[in-house]
Amino acid sequence: MWRGLLLAGWSALVFAASDTVIVYPASAPGDMRYEDIRELLQTALQQTEDQYGPFRLEPSKWVMEEDRAQTELRRGDVDVIWTSTSEQRERDFLPVRIDLRKGLLGYRIALIDGRRQSAFDAIQAAADLKHWRIGQGKDWGDVEVYRAAGIPLVFGRYQSLFGMLKLGRFDLYPRSVLEVFDEYRRYFRQYPHLAVEQRLVFYYPWPYYFFCNRANPKLAQRLKLGLARMRANGSFDEIFWKYHGEVLRQAALRDRRLISLPNPLLPSDAPLTDKSMWFDPLRDRPPKP
Repeated sequence: MWRGLLLAGWSALVFAASDTVIVYPASAPGDMRYEDIRELLQTALQQTEDQYGPFRLEPSKWVMEEDRAQTELRRGDVDVIWTSTSEQRERDFLPVRIDLRKGLLGYRIALIDGRRQSAFDAIQAAADLKHWRIGQGKDWGDVEVYRAAGIPLVFGRYQSLFGMLKLGRFDLYPRSVLEVFDEYRRYFRQYPHLAVEQRLVFYYPWPYYFFCNRANPKLAQRLKLGLARMRANGSFDEIFWKYHGEVLRQAALRDRRLISLPNPLLPSDAPLTDKSMWFDPLRDRPPKP
């Protein structure tokens, strides 16, 4: 009996040792912002077990914000991160060029002082934005988008920008369509005149990829294959609508005036011509509940 138990235990150890361990950046307890990304990661790896073998996903030992995650990926202490792309980032790391949120991070709806809604109704085109001030964090990637369009910027820390908006230091606080309604719900009691702007949506291409260390092309290839299989079999879209369907219904993007802005940070080989990769508010509808 003991011999059998020892053999069983040894087999379990051998099996566990054969798993590929993949470390990703840990989030703070209760932080649900990347639940969709983690499910995409898990599913993409499952889709490729036939070719690459078993795996074990593990969070990093420490909670990591974006800058720290990139540092740890460069060191090899994490294996995969997710972030928006740029030419510099694609030189530093291996991008998996399949947008994890179908371009949603490029759709921006502004938080405003709701008493001023009628003033913003007059905005018809990108050129009109040069007469309004936009609030941004100093180191945010979007800064270069607005700067290239000639839009005046006012800088502050994330938390302080809500108060600065209340004081009229700037006019519009563009947020991702995935963030804006949640942030409104969290802050409107503190800032009673805070409102979600009703007529406009800004758009610029803002791809959001998995990135791997350049010394680990095998993982990048595996993720690319897994995501491609998911796009083909429908599981990618199932996860997309599961996490983002309600927000997109609430945003009603097709009913808003679209203001397009160029992204000067966009790498030339971003797969923008693959229309199926990107959410189109005039084409795509959430599945019926």
